Amino acid sequence: MAAVPTASPVLARVYRGPRVESAHRGSAAVVDSRGSRVAACGDAEGPVFTRSTAKPFQAIPLLLAGGEKAFKLGDAEIALMCASHGGEPRHVAVAGKLLRRGGFRVSDLECGAHLPMHGPSARELIRRSEAPTPLHNNCSGNHAGILLACRLLGYPTAGYSDPGHPLQRRTRSLLAFYADAPESAITTAVDGCSLPVFRLPLAAIAAAYARLLADRLPREDRGGPAVRARIVRAMLRSPEMVAGSHRFTTDFLIAGRGRWIGKEGAEGVYAVGLRPEGRGAAALGLAFKIEDGSARGRDAVTLAMLAKMGELPEDARRALAVYAEPPVLNARGQVVGRVEADAPLRGRLPARRRARARSRPAAARASR
Repeated sequence: MAAVPTASPVLARVYRGPRVESAHRGSAAVVDSRGSRVAACGDAEGPVFTRSTAKPFQAIPLLLAGGEKAFKLGDAEIALMCASHGGEPRHVAVAGKLLRRGGFRVSDLECGAHLPMHGPSARELIRRSEAPTPLHNNCSGNHAGILLACRLLGYPTAGYSDPGHPLQRRTRSLLAFYADAPESAITTAVDGCSLPVFRLPLAAIAAAYARLLADRLPREDRGGPAVRARIVRAMLRSPEMVAGSHRFTTDFLIAGRGRWIGKEGAEGVYAVGLRPEGRGAAALGLAFKIEDGSARGRDAVTLAMLAKMGELPEDARRALAVYAEPPVLNARGQVVGRVEADAPLRGRLPARRRARARSRPAAARASR
């Protein structure tokens, strides 16, 4: 008799009035930089598409090749290469600057065009009767960085989004290393911006984010630790470039005060890397996927997961309170419900983290 599949746990419930109207199920994994699973819920080994959580790793080939010096890149440029930006004027300007540094034109971008995700910027384009260009695409900085890498490494620039392109093969190999996964196990499809999107176990994505913040790793490329640190530093110094105005990821980076980095991906994916706690300690990575692809509970789930892990200090909790239990609004702007997140993680956190996790719920209750 065939086994009955077990339903994934609920990560977020949507209330209308006092009653649950909908539920979003999903899976999560917490893995340390040594590759040990610390906690999980649902199917932590199930393969998922990385979507835009892959972007920090897609920036690595350019920086390993000396791209920061060659193209005079600063924090804003490197952060935008890791971004799913809102298409605000500042984002468009930096993406254009990246192209010019390599002698490229907007038409060289293979990401396509869409209206800015930032509402005021989209409305301003419409007011001026201007069509969006590929620079407004939330992935334009990512693509511009890839073009620069092709220029520096001597790869063809046309067709850079093809899975067989040498830079895409290099990126896949690097991701396999950081995710501690066999390269042969990473499959690809086509992302919304036309780049290859990688599919690998959820726990492997968590491991990759842990290793992004690790102090040292075995067998890493020469310059790898410095490049990882540079990417993290750029995201922390220019958080407004990683997402944008009134966006969770930007506010999350600011609130963390250097403790973590985070990056969203489409279809309900999010990943967080947490710095090691002291000399010789392992960094932690968290990755989760909301099964139905909804993003409306994603921010709240991120905070609930960190709170469960004992990794949401009071200052960050207060700064991000607006995201912790987002309201459900009707067409008149009335609050008619809320989204409430859960973090059904099971596992064994390091002792210091467990102590904070035990103390967090009481503090959270007292502040509500």
